[in-house]
Amino acid sequence: MMQDWNAYRSALLDRIGELGQLNPDVVRGVRTLDGAAAASGKLEPKIHELIALAVAVTTRCDGCITIHTRNALDAGATREEIAEALGVAIALNAGSAMIYSVRVLDAVAATEDAWQPD
Repeated sequence: MMQDWNAYRSALLDRIGELGQLNPDVVRGVRTLDGAAAASGKLEPKIHELIALAVAVTTRCDGCITIHTRNALDAGATREEIAEALGVAIALNAGSAMIYSVRVLDAVAATEDAWQPD
């Protein structure tokens, strides 16, 4: 294994508890946002957690990965379902790189149009 995710999750939750002692309003606010995201109940918890895992990958948040992996498994997600959600994250990152590559080509064209060689 690359990392002891269980130990990391435990240590992370301890540190979040410490942050909650120091700044309870911020931690309460994050928990409120998290609860509000699922409050409508339109998505079943498993789908909510699969989306959270895909977003965790695209935002590169190890803490999110360890928390939402546990939540996804608790909600009944299978390895195969998690792998499919991760495939969406991979495709989205590839798509994002393609979109930004087109932006670079646009910047090249604009720069070349205005460029005066020395």
